[in-house]
Amino acid sequence: MPITAHTRESAAHHVLQLAHRNRDARQVRTDAPDALSTPRGSDVHLSNAYTLALADQDAELESLLRSASLNLPDGQSVVWASRLLHRGTTLPSTRVYGPDLLLDVFEQSQNTDVRHYLLGSTPQVLDALHGELRRRFPRAQIVGTCSPPFRTLTVEELLRQAEDIRTAEADIVWVGLGTPKQDHWAADLCGQLPVVAVAVGAAFDFIAGTKPQAPPWMRRNGLEWAFRLGCEPRRLWRRYLFGNARFLWGVTRQLARGGAPRARSRPTGREPRGAGRRRTSDGCRRPA
Repeated sequence: MPITAHTRESAAHHVLQLAHRNRDARQVRTDAPDALSTPRGSDVHLSNAYTLALADQDAELESLLRSASLNLPDGQSVVWASRLLHRGTTLPSTRVYGPDLLLDVFEQSQNTDVRHYLLGSTPQVLDALHGELRRRFPRAQIVGTCSPPFRTLTVEELLRQAEDIRTAEADIVWVGLGTPKQDHWAADLCGQLPVVAVAVGAAFDFIAGTKPQAPPWMRRNGLEWAFRLGCEPRRLWRRYLFGNARFLWGVTRQLARGGAPRARSRPTGREPRGAGRRRTSDGCRRPA
């Protein structure tokens, strides 16, 4: 699986570069309305051991991640596995943590024209997240929020959501829906609009303060999964029991084959998947 060896600082810079590139593409489309197609956006995925374990048994998710614009090592175990599989290559020793990425991009985009859109979770979490981001980054631009329902969506709802994001002229859409739903959603959204869609998992809850966050020492030492399992054992026990085991088996299997293969170039675009796999909401809103 192609994982970009970014540091925390360089990952935020890369996301902002993608945002500016996609804005330029939208401007070209505006200046040349007769262009044959809408430029594709950039999907960014925060990949941890669970994400990669799912991709190991889900061909569609594997294909999605292989053709993504950017995959970042969200889990410390992914960093350790990458360093093990690429012995002899100098790689970062720390991960790109989803909440840190969101906060870093917001901080770096203050006093700029970068426009953010928050998509996912519940209305209550979104309200708390919006308030916390406003408190920390009063000069950042949040141009809309949307909390999709947990049900199959109509074509009309899908069109309204895409139109809301388009009308808001969002540059970065932060998607917090949980793996793998958020990964499919981010990729599908980028097939419709030239935006950056970043799948950030539980970052919404952690920044909003609606879920407890593991202590820094546990996050640094790859033990966040144990903390989260202790907080939500009934919901997460299958994820960590089978996901972690499958991830370790995959790393062992790759080591037995002689380590990681040489990096291959990745496609820059992908045809969007069918609308029936996406979610949306009538509750999308933008600041007045």
